[in-house]
Amino acid sequence: MPPQKLYDYSQYNFDKPMFDIHEIRKVNPQRDSMEQLSGVVHVDPEKHGVVGYKDVTENEFWCTGHMPGFPLMPGVILCESAAQLAGFYARKYKVLGGDFLGFGGMEDVRFRIPVYPNNRLILCAQMTNLRPNRMAHFQFQGFVNDQMVFTGTMIGVPITRASSIQHDPQ
Repeated sequence: MPPQKLYDYSQYNFDKPMFDIHEIRKVNPQRDSMEQLSGVVHVDPEKHGVVGYKDVTENEFWCTGHMPGFPLMPGVILCESAAQLAGFYARKYKVLGGDFLGFGGMEDVRFRIPVYPNNRLILCAQMTNLRPNRMAHFQFQGFVNDQMVFTGTMIGVPITRASSIQHDPQ
């Protein structure tokens, strides 16, 4: 049995998001084929929650190779969409430090219904635990046509450019 919805997203205006792709790009570093968030329609600073969406098109980079002739959104990309929403919230509202928010782990991920091109994937995320400057735990959910398509929990960790390991090709 699916969990209860984090947010009643039916009350938000998806035609006029609070943050469109241009505003998201000011916060999230992903570009081009790795942009998996189209808009943010609600922010709940009291409960540390956020609601956004990804408009899944026929032009997604995975459409030709992930089940040719029957494209379905890969689970890892679904998880990336949820992570970009949580990352947007964490960076925009300065929940964690660092230059970026990275994956620290995922648990209890369940894929319930496939997601196909020409669907709007509605995403909900809510921070459930914070260890300042160390990590933030989020629960997340995704919906298409009011059906829960995936759920799980994730850990976001701050990443700084200065602490990254430099690759030496020699």
